[in-house]
Amino acid sequence: MDCLANLGAGVKAAVVGGGWAGLAAAVELARTGFQVTVFEAARQLGGRARSVRTQGQLLDNGQHILIGAYGETLRLMRTVGADPDRLLHRLPLELSFPTGQPHPFRLRLPRLPSPWHLAAGLLTARGASPGEKIAAMRFMRCLQGTAYRLGDDCTVAELLDRHGQHGALRRHLWEPLCLAALNTAPLQASAQIFANTLRDSLGSGRAATDLLLPAADLDRLFPAAAAQFIRARGGEIRLACRVDTIVAGPVVFGERFDCAVLAVGPQHAAGLLAGQPETAASARLLSGYAFEPIATVYLAYPPPLSLPWPMLGLDDRQTGQIGQWVFDRGTLCGTGGLMAFVLSAHGAWEDLDNAQLVLALDRQLAATLCRPLPPVLWQHAIRERRATFSCRPGLPRPAVETALPGWWLAGDYVCAEYPATLEAAVRSGVAAAGAISASLPVARRACAAGARSGPQSPRRA
Repeated sequence: MDCLANLGAGVKAAVVGGGWAGLAAAVELARTGFQVTVFEAARQLGGRARSVRTQGQLLDNGQHILIGAYGETLRLMRTVGADPDRLLHRLPLELSFPTGQPHPFRLRLPRLPSPWHLAAGLLTARGASPGEKIAAMRFMRCLQGTAYRLGDDCTVAELLDRHGQHGALRRHLWEPLCLAALNTAPLQASAQIFANTLRDSLGSGRAATDLLLPAADLDRLFPAAAAQFIRARGGEIRLACRVDTIVAGPVVFGERFDCAVLAVGPQHAAGLLAGQPETAASARLLSGYAFEPIATVYLAYPPPLSLPWPMLGLDDRQTGQIGQWVFDRGTLCGTGGLMAFVLSAHGAWEDLDNAQLVLALDRQLAATLCRPLPPVLWQHAIRERRATFSCRPGLPRPAVETALPGWWLAGDYVCAEYPATLEAAVRSGVAAAGAISASLPVARRACAAGARSGPQSPRRA
């Protein structure tokens, strides 16, 4: 293992972008001995998944959901010393829409071995007809039979129509999962990417479907521990350092490195890549991306107020209803009475100003809980107009290695199998670090291979 730890000894690596993708790449490189320098334009790490301070409290810039299938994210959290068992609430997947139409809806996956957990959860779902439940199981079996590969990509809406998915399960299971995972409405979202997420969640082991809800602010989940991990191995974090151009070599701020990872959002990467002839094609590809918004609205009520479950679905198809999900931050993070409402993708909510948004969500929560609510003590709305790329059918993705010597790409948009999620960002960073290690001289790579293939027990083999 000493050989693997020193694989990148003496090799200088730059990482441009201190979001989860950039930090994942930096951690993997630092773990194998690279001398890493992270350049981040903002004054804090985390990118789109970071913490912000308001009303004297540390909040997240968006209420993020992790699931048990996020294997690389959980592994890297453990690598940097951020214990997932302490920082995340692991709960069985439960979708509850108390005001669902025509009947309240609730689905909960029991702790049974796969695939019985899914079958039992579907069969016992409240608010869905027996025919819908059987059709849903047939839908999953059909996807499994094709190894979750579709002949031609289409929209999620078309995929659901093709497999007869209608009624309550479509409205309260498939469509909300699509919106939560792809941040793109089913009428525009990629069916193949949706099938990939089903493969690695509902179609995988029981633990893969668990909800992992943050019990701490996003900084503590990964960015802060990652920065400490990088510095402890001789690396450096430079905040408020905006890189405006990328140069072959690579050279960053006049300093020469042996390799570099560009780990910024697709809209920013397009501008940087356009400055070099070798990467002009990649810049044009990313310039064609459309984007989807996300809003997180925090409403603080007196501490006695709580939800019956940490996460509730809000039916946004009724007239005047706009909310999609609400999270009880009191149950999750100990901030009693604080509710976080999440609104994903383009919708009617974008036409409301913050005051109208707060009023509408307060009324919707009161209707969901079937009781009047106490006055809101304070509120805070965070809108990200271009929160994620729009995950459309057949969307082309760039390769991890660029045509510009010494430069690699990382970001959720690089992970071709996944939508814009934290897991996709982390996987892209790990892939970039792996590609850089693979580009090292043969002797170093042979040393690393020997370290990985050392003596193993029969069970591990």
